[in-house]
Amino acid sequence: QVQLVESGGGLMQAGGSLRLTCSASEHTNSRYSMAWFRRVPGQEREFVATINRYTYNIGDAMRGRFAISRDNAKNTVYLDINSLKPEDTAVYYCAARDYSTDELFYTRQFEYTYWGQGTQVTVSS
Repeated sequence: QVQLVESGGGLMQAGGSLRLTCSASEHTNSRYSMAWFRRVPGQEREFVATINRYTYNIGDAMRGRFAISRDNAKNTVYLDINSLKPEDTAVYYCAARDYSTDELFYTRQFEYTYWGQGTQVTVSS
């Protein structure tokens, strides 16, 4: 089964930019749809973005500041966040599920099989 490792989190200043990286233990483009979720303490994981082979979707609350991309040669998925806000403070998780189609976007955490351990992002004002 694929293993996922997130990196790139840390203490950030509001207004700055951040790139989170999800490194997979195997080739992902043809086998998995990938996603990012985040969790604020005391809340459920929140969908951030997902990417299939050729299509992607960003959560409604994140559009405009968040972007998802993948580098298939590196078995890596990225999450770029611009204009950071204190409310972006959360643990960010990478997730994967067996690929099925580019025509659907899976946005609920129970739809994903594989998860990373998460990377903490803290944004100070």
